[in-house]
Amino acid sequence: MKIFVIGQCTLHWGRMEYGNIGNYYVIEPFFRELHRVFPDAVITTTFQMSDGFQKREKVCCVPMNYYYSWTETDLGEAYYEYAIASIYNETGTLIGRTGFIDEVLQSDLVIDYSGDIWGKNANLVGPNRFLIGLLKDRVVQLLKKPIAMLAGSPGPFDENELLPLAKLVFSNFNLVTNREPISRNVLKDFGFDVSGRVYDLACPAFLFEPASKENLVSVLKGTVLENKQKPVIGFVLCGWNLLKGPFSRTDWDDWEFDYYVDLLTHMVQDYDVDVCLMSHSNGFILPPNFQLIHGRDYPIVQKIFKLLRKTPISNSIFMLDGIYSPAETKGIISQFDMLITGRVHAAVAALSQAVPTTIIDYGHEPKAHKLRGFAQVAGVEQYVADPSSRKDLFQKADACWNRRLEIHDFLVDRNKQIVENVKKNFDLLRTLTVC
Repeated sequence: MKIFVIGQCTLHWGRMEYGNIGNYYVIEPFFRELHRVFPDAVITTTFQMSDGFQKREKVCCVPMNYYYSWTETDLGEAYYEYAIASIYNETGTLIGRTGFIDEVLQSDLVIDYSGDIWGKNANLVGPNRFLIGLLKDRVVQLLKKPIAMLAGSPGPFDENELLPLAKLVFSNFNLVTNREPISRNVLKDFGFDVSGRVYDLACPAFLFEPASKENLVSVLKGTVLENKQKPVIGFVLCGWNLLKGPFSRTDWDDWEFDYYVDLLTHMVQDYDVDVCLMSHSNGFILPPNFQLIHGRDYPIVQKIFKLLRKTPISNSIFMLDGIYSPAETKGIISQFDMLITGRVHAAVAALSQAVPTTIIDYGHEPKAHKLRGFAQVAGVEQYVADPSSRKDLFQKADACWNRRLEIHDFLVDRNKQIVENVKKNFDLLRTLTVC
């Protein structure tokens, strides 16, 4: 059996593996679960992974340009493939071939994994990105191959000429699984048919394994977590949590962090805790001089750290300066007594280990419904905080701290169901093939 994985997560080498840590939380268990369900399958993908990942996880990367290459020929190529597939669908005659079409024809099952960018936000990644993705999905359908859109957070959409095509493509997926329940409502609001083959489940990231306690010893050495004297609240922030975009800008003013400085000051003073600031993203230097470096979250965390060092609670504020692997990062998060985070997969890292968590929503457009959706999956939606409201931030963090023991016990039980739901994403694929 052969499985071909495509989708909007087709990115340049390293982006899924070494950049945003949350991407790796997803992609490792994603491929491992495919192998669990189809142990003898050959898996190919347009995702660009390292040689080490390909060998370790038993996947083979095909050229990125089979899906998208950020060139002016992308859209024309997609339309050409669409024409070939349309004629094939009507006549059974293949009038042309491309690398993408050949890969589809050789596959028994195609999976679209697009995360939270199957919708208008895909165009933030590159020109015509959503249209091209729709055409690629439609080509698979017209070539009469089973196709599933797996573990995504589709939407939002524009009310424009692409919407009918998006609805057509969506209705012809053999299986759709959402990784949270709000996506179903988003799809319904835009007129998509969500009956029958659409399931609301959970993100594969909940299965990602942290570093072992033995491997964490050297990571924690010299940090406040090595020998905790007080409870420790972890704090993670990113550019999406500020009230002014874009998320990647660096021209911040001190006042933009006032609510967060006030919040952490309050937590230290009122609950006698230490606060540990950390980044949940990495960067990297491309081969041949490959090296992991700090990601774009790190300067934001540095900024807050410097502001807090000027306050009376400076001795209770600590910052992690290391560059940590995804497994190490999740292991570090397991050591917190509570986490406050604006990164959704940092929240997943905490919640999957029963760490009580307050989730900070996005503060500017384009907003994402995935944060509230993931919170619903974990049953902790009452702890999602609005970054534009000082009152709401305080109330949600206070409630999470004061109920932390209850939340921990609740999550221990809840995670059993979440794990089942994650696995169901992949178990359902068995219904699409007899191979």
